[in-house]
Amino acid sequence: MNRFRPIPLGRRYNSPAKFHEGSTQDPTWHERAAGDLALIPRGLVKSWGIPFSLGVQELERPCIVTLRPQSGEVTVPLSGSATHICFLHLADFPEDHSANAGGGEKLAEFVVRYKNGSEHTQPIRMRFEVNCPTDWGRGAFAAQHASMRRAVRDGDPVMPWGRLQVGMAGAGPHFGGFTYGLELPDSQSELESVTLKPVSGLMAVIGMTLYNGPGHPLRHVPRRIYKLVLPEAVLESELLTQIDMGDIIRTYSVPGYVDEAWLASPDAGLGGKRQGPEPSNEFLIEATGALGATLSVKAGDQDYQIDFGKAFEEGKSQSDGGKARIELLGGRRTWVRVSVIDTSTGKPTPTRIHFRGSHGEYIPPYGHHQVVNENWFEDYGGDLQLGNTSYAYVPGEFQIELPEGDVYVEMFKGFEYAPVRQKLSIRPGQRDLNLGISRWTDQRGRNWVTADTHVHFITPQTAWLEGQAEGLNLINLLASQWGRLFTNVADITGALSGCSQDDTLVWVGTENRNHMLGHISMLGTQGDPVFPMCAGGPDEAFVGDPDQMLLTEWAEVCREREGVVIRPHFPSPICEEPVYMLLEKMDGVELRQFASPENETLDVFHFNEWYRYLNCGCRVAAVGGTDKMSAGMPVGGVRTYAKLDPSDEFSFDNWGKAVRAGRTFTTSGPIMDLTVEGRSIGDEIQLPAGGGTLEVKATAECAWPVHKMEIVVNGKVAASTYNAAGAKQLSLSEKIKVSGSCWIAARCSSLSMIHHCWPIHLGAHTSPVYVVAGGEELFSESDASYMLTLIDGGMTYLDTLSVRFDEDRHLAMKAIFERARQVLHRKMHQQGIGHGH
Repeated sequence: MNRFRPIPLGRRYNSPAKFHEGSTQDPTWHERAAGDLALIPRGLVKSWGIPFSLGVQELERPCIVTLRPQSGEVTVPLSGSATHICFLHLADFPEDHSANAGGGEKLAEFVVRYKNGSEHTQPIRMRFEVNCPTDWGRGAFAAQHASMRRAVRDGDPVMPWGRLQVGMAGAGPHFGGFTYGLELPDSQSELESVTLKPVSGLMAVIGMTLYNGPGHPLRHVPRRIYKLVLPEAVLESELLTQIDMGDIIRTYSVPGYVDEAWLASPDAGLGGKRQGPEPSNEFLIEATGALGATLSVKAGDQDYQIDFGKAFEEGKSQSDGGKARIELLGGRRTWVRVSVIDTSTGKPTPTRIHFRGSHGEYIPPYGHHQVVNENWFEDYGGDLQLGNTSYAYVPGEFQIELPEGDVYVEMFKGFEYAPVRQKLSIRPGQRDLNLGISRWTDQRGRNWVTADTHVHFITPQTAWLEGQAEGLNLINLLASQWGRLFTNVADITGALSGCSQDDTLVWVGTENRNHMLGHISMLGTQGDPVFPMCAGGPDEAFVGDPDQMLLTEWAEVCREREGVVIRPHFPSPICEEPVYMLLEKMDGVELRQFASPENETLDVFHFNEWYRYLNCGCRVAAVGGTDKMSAGMPVGGVRTYAKLDPSDEFSFDNWGKAVRAGRTFTTSGPIMDLTVEGRSIGDEIQLPAGGGTLEVKATAECAWPVHKMEIVVNGKVAASTYNAAGAKQLSLSEKIKVSGSCWIAARCSSLSMIHHCWPIHLGAHTSPVYVVAGGEELFSESDASYMLTLIDGGMTYLDTLSVRFDEDRHLAMKAIFERARQVLHRKMHQQGIGHGH
């Protein structure tokens, strides 16, 4: 399938001067052109996949054919036939370049002669068939820069992060020549010669090659996906694919055929588990190239050559012998305007959406990536990767280029809408597509509002769109410090972000962090933010940053500025928890991990840590937040449900009031409710000394199957139900005897998992209903002892390793720890417990 014949120009090299980068001994060449000519390599060099034979190794002077009127014409003998003569050439930088951006000056004529006596003359014009080393935005109309842009691949030289996101790099040769394909009017007759006739100015012909094949060698077909079928299975790492006159963007195993099982899967909207590498004989190739391009495939120790252009034009192509073949997927496409309608309102609504072809290939809406970037601090918004499944966050109306024929869609809009999977048939020329998504429950109508307490990096507007698409009412976007990197600081306004609308609010607060003492989130802080955001040195603050404030002090300032104080990713890092808990400076703790329902109980470490403080009388609500720091995490993947007072309008302040009142549950999917003697989550029940029997009712409803639910009293399971098959609703109703003061909560879990960057089971946990018997305060001696150890550890850190701001600050921080210890000692004394601390 060799379509090229390089033409050596050695005898016609006529440059008298030596070049070196940036200058020339020939004063007629502009220094910019001379610098490019000095970089010309020698040997066989490919430009846009076209091979050129450049230079003679032993020749000291530049290996170029110089064309200027005073030097005369140059004739190069040819033979055989061709469809195009390809030239690698460069024009000098003209004096009037700035004044004449349009070009058009005739620099030469290339006269092609045939042995039958006919000839064809092609004018060579500035910025048409040739160009000079030029400024940005002044490319040639009929020639390509010698260095073809191609997709970035593994093993490429390190690029700056921003440039890397563009996904393109130069393919070489790395100098300022231009490649031009002169289309011949007669591709059957035998060629005799081509004469290079200078007309004006100065230009250099560097290389020449005959091309005999379909299409224009520099005109690529649109990027498409092809299925490659091999005779034997190989690992993806054992497969090498290349296109000589084009570019392969990526090659990957067929994700999986879409069938009825996919459409009916109960796990829609949750992403899919990534599979390890396995041998396959079917792969997808995303590629573009000229119609004359050849696809080379090396699979293990086997090599195959396949006509790429034939696959594009005819839909399929195969290697000699037919052992390897490719098939074009979704060849004809149409631009479609999509509307996703909320059936409860009849209006377009933002969603998280996924389109795919029949082989599982992702088809992103316009403006979204086909390969989602999941790296930390590289999420610029609007895309999501859940395990092996890519999604786009889209407004209610958007545009997408879809292949004609069968296409599949998945739509998701938070926990209160039924996720949708649907097969579509796209007609030729179809321009509009209407889709619908429906609620299965309306918790907002019951005064529940949803929030993510912990989001980083994206802009407020992107947070709003993603929140709308995930069914969130409040997104707390948190500025912070990461060494010497500061994020979202310019988005802080001390008020609601201006993008807040349509029942979705965005507020930019701060996450204040210390590598030893812990982290704390300042939500809804009005006026000035709570600075400094980090202290104590790496990894949170920068090298040498001192300990200036405790988390407890940050919390006090946040409260003074009418904010809500949340302990993110409770309890780690673990140290100062007893201090702010005992001093009643904390409003809620983020609980975002849920155990498998196959475990004996649904206990997990951070639940048990929270229970310690509940068991010592610290009333702190359960909240949900994601700590989103990449496109591998959806906003609201774990979220807070908070119940407003019936008379309250939704606002940040009223949401904060609900959190402080403990009317919350944290969830990664299920919707929970709990009543004790008819009283709701966050309420207090008074009993006489000695306790009594309480009627406890709990429910868990979900768009996905739930398998286990438990009622927990003081951290111990008091009742449970298990459904091995899973159900979309579980309920418990139990009479539970309590002997004294206690707290009662409910929790649930599903075998289904959401496959974000920290995969977790679907689950939920309510805040407690509190029971006070005979006025007695709830207290646990073992948990109190645990707290005293942490208090001692924190004071030891401040005395030994802490980088001190100054002595006064050091003593003031120690005094706060001491104050918390005294509170705990008083509690122990009231219980008649001695202490050795």
